Amino acid sequence: MKYARLTQQQLEELHPEFINFLATQSITAEEWTNLKEEKPEVAEEELDVFSDLIWEGVLAKVEYLENISEQHMHLFHLTEKEMKLFSVKVLNPEIDLRTQEGFGWFKRNFQSDFVEYLTASKAYSADKNQDKFGLIQQGAVITKGELYQWFEQIMDH
Repeated sequence: MKYARLTQQQLEELHPEFINFLATQSITAEEWTNLKEEKPEVAEEELDVFSDLIWEGVLAKVEYLENISEQHMHLFHLTEKEMKLFSVKVLNPEIDLRTQEGFGWFKRNFQSDFVEYLTASKAYSADKNQDKFGLIQQGAVITKGELYQWFEQIMDH
């Protein structure tokens, strides 16, 4: 398995896609039921293959990731050629960026001495999707990129 098994909830939400996947493997609903009971290891392998296919599709399309902790924001723009990063560090230990109050403080004070910025970019390794998945495993979530784009605008001015 290249990525990670989808959760039970994700698998339930992707039930129609999973049925289509089994059909491409020439596995009927009845055969799937039998497979789960008689050859659970084969059923597990099918779930792993399906999970990897879904991850490949998602990772190929993802453009923005965010990883926000108490005092740090790591905002990634995943372009065709490289991963771009806006990193924000809040030097006020009272602030938790994950809360509405903490983020509100940040929006009011983003130009103060209590906030440090870093920008960086990094080329992908030989496996671009694995690089993206690594960021997700470290806690990043897929977003539409509004926060990254906001930073891009304020940094340009």
